[in-house]
Amino acid sequence: MKNITHINKDNKPQMVDVSNKRITSRYAHAQSTVVFPKEITSRFVNGDIASAKGPVFSTAIIAGVMAAKKTYELIPFCHPIGLDDCELNINLDEAGAAIINCICKVEHRTGVEMEAMVGASVAALTIYDMCKALSHDIVIKETKLISKTGGKATYHREK
Repeated sequence: MKNITHINKDNKPQMVDVSNKRITSRYAHAQSTVVFPKEITSRFVNGDIASAKGPVFSTAIIAGVMAAKKTYELIPFCHPIGLDDCELNINLDEAGAAIINCICKVEHRTGVEMEAMVGASVAALTIYDMCKALSHDIVIKETKLISKTGGKATYHREK
């Protein structure tokens, strides 16, 4: 059985010591899904929603990238890392749900899963914030890790 890495031998919380790890290329892809009620999906024009606050998806992309860069300020034991890349895109599926994909890359001793998860999550929250005046029936359905590479473990979610 695997151990939780952020708990020390005295059962106290701790940051993981990565000083002895090799620097490798790290990659993580996370995804969030936002489901809208009909009164919002009818407002989509060219794959986005225009609002008094600005273009919703474009604003969410900016917010998601900003959040990914500040993950270490939000999650207590995340290491501060300078992302080499953070790509965030939002597309609508057949049902009109927003599918948010956040891909983070870095050359570092630690991975970027949390940065990708935070980026996708904050983009979803930004969409909710910008659309809540239209409806409170918006659902942030899920945030999940799709894949990660680098370090000891590689992960690819089964469909």
